[in-house]
Amino acid sequence: MNNILFPFEEVKEKIAQAQSITILTHINPDGDTLGTALGIYALLIKEKGKKVEVVNASKDLPRYLDFLPYYEKIKHKMEYRDSLIISCDCGSVNRLGFDVTGRDILNIDHHKSNTMYGSINVVLDGYASASQVAYQLFETMYDISEKVATCFYTALFSDTLYFTTNLVNDEVFSIAKILVDKGANPNEIAYHFTQRRSLASLRILQRVLASLTLYEEAQISVLSASKEDILSSGAMVSDMEGMVDYGRSLQTVQIAVFAMELEDGIRISLRSKKIDISSVAIAFGGGGHKIAAGFTIASFPLEESIDKVLNKIKEMGLLDGI
Repeated sequence: MNNILFPFEEVKEKIAQAQSITILTHINPDGDTLGTALGIYALLIKEKGKKVEVVNASKDLPRYLDFLPYYEKIKHKMEYRDSLIISCDCGSVNRLGFDVTGRDILNIDHHKSNTMYGSINVVLDGYASASQVAYQLFETMYDISEKVATCFYTALFSDTLYFTTNLVNDEVFSIAKILVDKGANPNEIAYHFTQRRSLASLRILQRVLASLTLYEEAQISVLSASKEDILSSGAMVSDMEGMVDYGRSLQTVQIAVFAMELEDGIRISLRSKKIDISSVAIAFGGGGHKIAAGFTIASFPLEESIDKVLNKIKEMGLLDGI
């Protein structure tokens, strides 16, 4: 595996100098950010004399991930003032949900749109998950235990949509095999992703699918969840994870849009089959990958926000020549 791009010595020195370490995950966390963070936490708590915490700013964490080692250790407030920050799977500093101005940050990510906000940026946008970056960074420094392997494999499984994205290659499967050999149980991990849906997730799915609208000769699909839909179904943000992929799964669809009406604004998820839709997300202050990106529109109603996204796609000519 190619490790030329990894600043091993610089990272070793940062960790060695730090008396306390805060591992941060992005708001509205998914399997990649939490799995990567908890895997790093499992490595660093073995460092004698260091205080280590893992923190997420969101009130609600995905319940289906509660099998992860040290899940119960996740805090919602930072306690260490002068700690080294390790950010996981977070493309911009504002998505951490905390003021980390002036802090030393080790930025571990795989998003093309990452703003390189760290003191050290280990950002490889060709990698399938942040955990793939973290594994290749830390496997030369630490022994990978069963707990670490479980966390990193879970993150890899999650962000590749069960090994189906275009970033899955032989190296991804090689790392997955190593993690399984070190104790990750693929059957158990898959069970938690596929067999633990909440009733609220099915109720909101029914409403979201009923909202399906097609545009541009069925090349764009739009799904949405209003505040009323979310409240009446009892759904959390984690219950709506993956909804956008139902739109993308339609044979004619090239770009899928999913809009959630939340307290902080309209959160938009974009997916495509081949078209680079990251440019749309960046235009609205968000980011992501070529075929998976997102952003939040803060001050417009749901339908108006959807119209803005559709107009931007048209303005950019993303369907031209398809």
